[in-house]
Amino acid sequence: MKFSTFADKLADQSGISLLMDDLTDALQPGRDMLMLGGGNPAPIPQIKQFFRDNVKKMLDSGNAFDRAVGNYDPPQGNPDFIEALAALLNEQFGWKISPTNIALTNGSQQAFFLLFNMFAGRFGDGSHKKILLPMSPEYIGYSDVPLAEDLFVSALPSVEIQDELFFKYRIDFDGLEVSDDIGAICVSRPTNPTGNVLTDEEITRLGKLAKANDIPLIIDNAYGTPFPDIIYTDVKPHWDENTIVCMSLSKFGMPGTRTGIVIAAEPVIERIARMNAIISLAPGGIGTAMATELVKTGEILSLSREVIGPFYQEKKDIAIELAKECFADTGVYLHRPEGSFFLWAWFKEMSMSCHELYERLKARGVIIVPGHYFFFGLNETHPHAGKCIRINYAQERETVKAAFDIIAETVRQSR
Repeated sequence: MKFSTFADKLADQSGISLLMDDLTDALQPGRDMLMLGGGNPAPIPQIKQFFRDNVKKMLDSGNAFDRAVGNYDPPQGNPDFIEALAALLNEQFGWKISPTNIALTNGSQQAFFLLFNMFAGRFGDGSHKKILLPMSPEYIGYSDVPLAEDLFVSALPSVEIQDELFFKYRIDFDGLEVSDDIGAICVSRPTNPTGNVLTDEEITRLGKLAKANDIPLIIDNAYGTPFPDIIYTDVKPHWDENTIVCMSLSKFGMPGTRTGIVIAAEPVIERIARMNAIISLAPGGIGTAMATELVKTGEILSLSREVIGPFYQEKKDIAIELAKECFADTGVYLHRPEGSFFLWAWFKEMSMSCHELYERLKARGVIIVPGHYFFFGLNETHPHAGKCIRINYAQERETVKAAFDIIAETVRQSR
């Protein structure tokens, strides 16, 4: 049996697919693993109860549930949800968008597959365009979605040591170059893996840079504002005609529904809808059916602001407290966590690579994500690439403490 080069490319991935295999294996019955890898949101009791009540209402209200699971939505996505979201964003943030500016996808990962292959790769005039990531490290899930080879250009960050525990990556705007072969600029905000949150000023500068080069700025808002609003610093939502904002219901607590949201100029939305029709006929409808009333009432914003954000902020504070206690004498620096639910730990003096640390920790029952996967698209090796790990702290305190103790002991042994 022979496979196409596209099928071989997917099967041979060394990034997110292999990590997902490890996560799946770790969740098998009988495996007692401390899961600090992956990006699954925490089960927040109030949010879980809301979904249970919502589904019960759907079941009790005529044929609402039957319509959600028994009918295809249009290729652009659920019209009621799209109309409600456009109205909410216009009312709350003055974005001046219409339903023609929103399309849904089967999760954010599919959205980036469509967008990256829309704005980069081979063009009709024979040119080859790339995606510029203005600050490495960036989200591992981007690295394997292009159909063409050599599709990313990543820029090295400046590293700001803030005190004896925290550091921060910043975009090096002086060294940031947008060459003729760049088809789009993309950033995650908050940044996955580091928890960095680009300021409003930095987003504005990137937007101006994109517009001056007649390319879009793509903002990955999976953890961001206005929902799920897992951000611990004061920033504003951003959109204009030259910006593509990608959102999701996953970190709101609905990862299983695979609901991605793309907000963009009409020509982009038209193409996404056509691509949806070819790839999957239509986006899944159960997630939007469950969330439409949330959007209409504005509860999606209040729950994000009053429940989800504070929940993860408390988790973040606990993780920092435990890191100070457990990682003492390991030579660790933490990227200042400004959003998402990840700690990015830089073990500067560690003698082994982060991949070797990952394998040793896995053997001891701890799952994290090694940092080297996030440094793709670079022309040179960043010194942090082999010394950093991403830790998901959205677990119970006891789980995080037990895992941190094992991580610290393993790192100390390597010194």
